[in-house]
Amino acid sequence: AKSVTSHGGEPLRAPSLQEIPLEKNHEAFAFAEKLLGGQIDLMLCMTGVGTRFLLEILSVRYPIEQIVQALSRLTVVARGPKPIRVLKEYGIPITISVPEPNTWQEIVQALDLDSRSLSLEGRTVAIQEYGISNERLIDALKERGAKVIQVPVYRWALPEDTRPLREAIQQVVDGTVQVALFTNAAQIAHAIRVAAEQGLERPFREALKRVVVASVGPTTSESLGHDGIPVDFEPSHPKMGPLIDELSKTVGTLLRAKAAPSRVHARPTHPEGPDAKRLRQQSVFLKACRREPVPFTPVWLMRQAGRYMKAYRDIRNA
Repeated sequence: AKSVTSHGGEPLRAPSLQEIPLEKNHEAFAFAEKLLGGQIDLMLCMTGVGTRFLLEILSVRYPIEQIVQALSRLTVVARGPKPIRVLKEYGIPITISVPEPNTWQEIVQALDLDSRSLSLEGRTVAIQEYGISNERLIDALKERGAKVIQVPVYRWALPEDTRPLREAIQQVVDGTVQVALFTNAAQIAHAIRVAAEQGLERPFREALKRVVVASVGPTTSESLGHDGIPVDFEPSHPKMGPLIDELSKTVGTLLRAKAAPSRVHARPTHPEGPDAKRLRQQSVFLKACRREPVPFTPVWLMRQAGRYMKAYRDIRNA
């Protein structure tokens, strides 16, 4: 909220979730028994809060030094800077640091390509989970022959006071909100749930199409897309600072685009028949490529998850 204010915006605070530690975490203690018994080969630390919770939960039953020593013997993979910070605080060596944007694809790619990794065939991999299970990550690990142990340490719940969220939903529906920021994959599910309880799910979904929807990174964007919410903006780095700073520089253009009437002209990509070559050469797209006058601006959309590929990131960061 302070960052939004410093960039000239007026923040509307609407907490949509809270982290609730699991009260009787049988999975965590079952994991500890396997860990201390030397039955774990690799540990995936997904979040800073979750890593800290896990260590605190285990310290209730076991000396923390014993847990740290056991983890130090594993291949430890940290998903981003927050779990790295916690692991360093406890003195646990980090084998692999997953690069941005820290999605499950980067985790799998690091395990596949990093020279410090190990073959997953026949290995036992423990995943510190963060509210919800990442089924695609689990499936990818199993496809590589790994035995996966899921270690949930907390779950997402609605905040105790949902009044600010309900008021924010109403303001979105009323059209008094221009930008909606999402910084966690679970936020949109909770917002839709509360909107449905108010009888406003459909108006809320429709209203979000008229505002600029900004996501902190690919994981959150994927969740928004899964719930049918198009993302208008995502920063170059999945962090709060770049989200606010970069959005402030382009939000005017995004708002004008939202307000402008949409005009889409669909054209076949590959015309067929005896005149196919001539039609391709005279297509609006190729005319625009040749800088010839065209009646409208053509857009070529190609579905390719290139930004997740290491080669693309290497070129981008060069």
